[in-house]
Amino acid sequence: MQEMLRTFKGVGSGPINAEPEGEKFIDLDHMVQLFRRQVRIVLLFAGIGLLIGVTNLAFATYYFTAGTSILLDENLNRFGSEISPAPANMEADKKIMSQVAILKSSALAAKVVDNLHLYDNYAFFDPSPSMWARVKSLLKGAMDLLAGKSTQKGDFSNEDVRRGAAVAVLLDNLRVEQEPQSFVVDLFYTSTDRVLAAAIANAYAEAYLSDKFDANFDASQRATVWLRARLADLKEQSQEASLRVERFRTANNLTATKGALLSEEQLSDMSAQLIVARAQSAKALALYNQYKSIVDAGQQSAVDNAATVSNQDSPSLVTTLRERYQTIEKRAQEIEDKFGSTHPQAISLRSEQNEVGRQIYAELKQMTESYRNQYEVAQSWEASLKEGLLQVTGKTSEDNKLLVELKNLERNAEAISDLYKTYLARYQETAQNQSFPITEARVISAATPPTDASSPKRTWMLAGFLLLGAFFGIVVGGWREFREVTLRIGEDVSRTLGVKFLGYLPRILPADEPDGSTEQPQVIDIMRFATMAPGSQFSETLRHAKIVADTMLGFQQCKVIGIASVLPGEGKSTVAANLAALLASTRARTLLIDADLRKGSLTKLLNIPIKKSLSDVLSVQPPQYSRWRDTIIVDNQTKLEILPTEGRFQYPNTSDLISGVAMARLLDDARTTFKYVIVDLPPLAPVFDTKAFERLADGFVMVAEWGVTPRSVVKTILEAEPQIAAKTLGMILNKAELEKLYSYSAYGSSEHLIARYSSYYREHHEMEQDKLEEDKKTTFGTDR
Repeated sequence: MQEMLRTFKGVGSGPINAEPEGEKFIDLDHMVQLFRRQVRIVLLFAGIGLLIGVTNLAFATYYFTAGTSILLDENLNRFGSEISPAPANMEADKKIMSQVAILKSSALAAKVVDNLHLYDNYAFFDPSPSMWARVKSLLKGAMDLLAGKSTQKGDFSNEDVRRGAAVAVLLDNLRVEQEPQSFVVDLFYTSTDRVLAAAIANAYAEAYLSDKFDANFDASQRATVWLRARLADLKEQSQEASLRVERFRTANNLTATKGALLSEEQLSDMSAQLIVARAQSAKALALYNQYKSIVDAGQQSAVDNAATVSNQDSPSLVTTLRERYQTIEKRAQEIEDKFGSTHPQAISLRSEQNEVGRQIYAELKQMTESYRNQYEVAQSWEASLKEGLLQVTGKTSEDNKLLVELKNLERNAEAISDLYKTYLARYQETAQNQSFPITEARVISAATPPTDASSPKRTWMLAGFLLLGAFFGIVVGGWREFREVTLRIGEDVSRTLGVKFLGYLPRILPADEPDGSTEQPQVIDIMRFATMAPGSQFSETLRHAKIVADTMLGFQQCKVIGIASVLPGEGKSTVAANLAALLASTRARTLLIDADLRKGSLTKLLNIPIKKSLSDVLSVQPPQYSRWRDTIIVDNQTKLEILPTEGRFQYPNTSDLISGVAMARLLDDARTTFKYVIVDLPPLAPVFDTKAFERLADGFVMVAEWGVTPRSVVKTILEAEPQIAAKTLGMILNKAELEKLYSYSAYGSSEHLIARYSSYYREHHEMEQDKLEEDKKTTFGTDR
């Protein structure tokens, strides 16, 4: 029989052949399902967060921020000093950050406190705190108390204590920032009083400008005092250095005229005269040699060269004689050409020419002597100059050695004098800048009382609390999804457990638990709901179970079907009663056996008055199984025959009773009469009864509670009991909330379309309203 079962079912060991789940990188359908399931939790926490935000705004203390802008402009003091070149970017940033540090300094804050008398403003010290500030203060106080720290505050009757506290408060609420790519520094102050915030911001700017002016004045004053003392010292040093120069010059006779020493001037003059003397001597020697050579050559040579020497120094007599000589010669040549050389006039002219030649020669001889005398005089002058130059040179060498030391003294005196002049100019500049009433900073935007609060921002706070609540909702929803290990949809049954899914049984409320709905009628007895509402989805699921049983166990004349669950309270007795009633309503003789010998849940739920039960039949010794028919109770309407049990825990060997010979013979006898035998079995996990009954059953219908039964428990039980898994016809998910199924299913699945199915069932449901009222009065007979 079991081989036949495997052939029809196509499975051999239930969950062992379960199809493994496919993995996706991002399963959009699954994400949509998660959103559908947890959107209410997310919205709930988002609403709570929004409510907290509204509450916080209702009790919040509003703060106002006033700001002023200060421009650091070095061009402002161009009237008092030279404009320095623009600094490099890094140097400019350092300078601006230095000014920011000054604005944040406690010294400047103390000036603001003193200017505004903030140490006497108790509203400035202790503004009304917000709700979160109160909570924070309480928590801090508790932590300090637990840590053993002292929480005692200073004595505010002391003005110094109040001033220090005011400075601390001022610095806590101050914010100084540099505007990007500019020399503008923004100063902001936050307070609960908008007017006070603006006043403090403006007071800060004024204090900063005043501090810079005072700092410049103090620095100039200190520099002036120092420069004055330094100038006096430098003046004395300069005078002393000048006196040392003059004393040294006088002591060493280093008198100077025209910027040079006398010995140097003499050496220079004598050197120039020696050069002139040498030139004159050379010239005189050259003229003497020239004339001497002409004279030594004779009279005719003197006459011939008279033209050459006549061009030197322009000797008037030689020139005149030379011109006369040439005139006579020309005249004599003309006479000779006309009359011959013997002509008396020619002879007279030639005689006169010779006389003129003699005179020229005599004159040249005289001039030769004159140049010889000039040469001798020049040589004598040159020699005298050489001797004097040697004497002056020796004196100049000694003076030069002294001059080196003199120049060192002069350079020292000049350096001290230049340094004195420099410091004197700086002193004059500093003295002028000391009273210069301009600083290199100015306020370009004064603070005004703000119109809107800077904190808390209503929109941002509400949005923040809303998002924070939504985030916690997502965390809680994620935790719920992480904890979601129960059976929800048919895919969980077929894919995870490898068991055929038979359908959903919606949760049915008994008469004493109405849901207030006007569409669904109140049902008095959930144990008979299938016959009272045969057109409902509840009944359709049981019909599916019947069809599956008929298909998989179709070759058997009588089908013994066990209704089992893994855990108690999953509704297996309700399923067994309704399935048996539905089978009996099809005119198929059906026997419903309450085989839970420990509790008898089915008998109790049906509220059947009994005298004898199944436990009495099976426990009699020797077993009288043939008398079991005497204990059957028949439903008059469906003709369902029920074999109840007392359900008293008085048989410790219930597994032996339910799987013993008496039970086997009872079922064999029932197979001859009934077409279906529905057996309500105890749960699998707590007791062994169902496992012992397995050999007597043709198949099992497993029942699991929707959203409650863990998948892992069912899978573990079926894997541990392969015989039961092999005979499992399918699984029904009981107590399902159909309106939530769509959130656990993918788009296009049958669960996603459950609303359309439900509308179809409702149409049949409305047609059977009158029939349900009559079914409520159905009672069971006590006879067979």
